[in-house]
Amino acid sequence: MRQQFLPAGKIVSVRGLAGDVNVYPLGDGPEQILAYSVLYLDEQGTRPIRVAGARVQKNVAVLHLEGVDSVEAAMKLRDRVLYFNRDDVTLPEDVYYVADLIGLAVSDADTGEAYGQITDVLHTGANDVYVIERDGRRFLFPAVRHMIERTDVEAGIMTVRPIKGIFDE
Repeated sequence: MRQQFLPAGKIVSVRGLAGDVNVYPLGDGPEQILAYSVLYLDEQGTRPIRVAGARVQKNVAVLHLEGVDSVEAAMKLRDRVLYFNRDDVTLPEDVYYVADLIGLAVSDADTGEAYGQITDVLHTGANDVYVIERDGRRFLFPAVRHMIERTDVEAGIMTVRPIKGIFDE
């Protein structure tokens, strides 16, 4: 089932006396969190909180959240995950949320052979790597454009053209 509200980051600590919080990104990086004017304190989207100010500091986003104006108020939010509404973001073509890739069935574009399901996405720097599991075995598949024929999130399928040896037992 496609999630409407996805994790943006986790509040890891308080910064300063005005109630700012350090948010560790759970997506691409702290810069992405700066794009949101509203985040949510729950994954159902029933508890919106407006972002009154945001900046990047090293590997975290520093946010000032509306109504959070003291260290005490900020401390109450520590360890909370902040969510964003997927409707607030337009992804480029052929870019997907990790949450949407997890669980996709992976098969060969030419033979139809089933390779398994995506269970994780590793961010390596050069390119992402899909962890595909089948019968208790894990295979690492590079997420490079020339090896991926089609990704259909709605149908739950990814078809690929792997190089020789990737899925060898």
